[in-house]
Amino acid sequence: MELKLSSPQDCIGDFTYNFFWQHRGAKLNPTDAIPSQPGASYSYEDVVEALKNGEDVHIRGDVGKRLGSSLGVDLVFFGGNGKELPGVGSIIVDGNAGSHLGLSMLSSAIYVKGAVKEPLGNAVQVKSDLEGYNKFVSITWLLHHPEEREMESILEPNEFKEGVLILTDGILRNTLAARCMKEAKVHVKGDVGISVGILMRNGCVLVEGNAGMNAGALLNGGKVVILGDAAEFLGVELIKGVVFVKGKCKGYVGAKMTGGRIICRRTKPIPPVKETKLEKDDLALLAECGISGMLTLNYGGYEITAKCKLKNAKAL
Repeated sequence: MELKLSSPQDCIGDFTYNFFWQHRGAKLNPTDAIPSQPGASYSYEDVVEALKNGEDVHIRGDVGKRLGSSLGVDLVFFGGNGKELPGVGSIIVDGNAGSHLGLSMLSSAIYVKGAVKEPLGNAVQVKSDLEGYNKFVSITWLLHHPEEREMESILEPNEFKEGVLILTDGILRNTLAARCMKEAKVHVKGDVGISVGILMRNGCVLVEGNAGMNAGALLNGGKVVILGDAAEFLGVELIKGVVFVKGKCKGYVGAKMTGGRIICRRTKPIPPVKETKLEKDDLALLAECGISGMLTLNYGGYEITAKCKLKNAKAL
């Protein structure tokens, strides 16, 4: 498919259609024609379906925000299983790309000839097999497919070292390691944007810097460790797994949390989340991060108590 744009447009190749389940068409209707197409009328849905069918989408011109959002995800809302779709086509852009490229991206590739605005999504640059274009692939895809890492050679200064993906390029990324299902590790030497570790089921993300809003959102296994500060809604809708913050946390800790555990400086979580005594594993994690002795008294463990879980189960 070839798509010509006379001006940048958002949400092209966005498998979520700008989170359709939230706005129900108020922000974007999948069957609407993408604006600014001289002599053509491809819809947002046409582009997504072409990609799902393995067809590359070549865009002539600049694109806006959220290019390839959730690219390659078989979304549950649309009848899928939430996992990786095989054989998805690539997106090739002849111009520049706006921010949030590859948000929660899971498979395939995005090629951009021009500049890409930060923050990125769950994407990292690799050696391009298309001359004149910068190539971006899903971080989660690299974690899921270690056998492909040599072919998709990650560009310096980022590297895989002893199986750990180390990100040192200083690029701010949102939804980092989204939907990771493998026992994999990511070490970020810097800050991350919103929703680090969203929908992870396995693995560990270590962030040496600060994290944006919604860190550990919908975490369903694995561990997110933040050595700096965390913005609002830490562990929002947490299901399973552990989220740890060494620095300060802003408000709404544990909002809509149904399971899992948050370890952070003592705070007032959102009910029914309650502070519980630090466990042996909690103290071991604190020690790993340089916190021991009297300093551990500044931290608490936060979770839904067994009584609250039973009450929620009966309500369902």
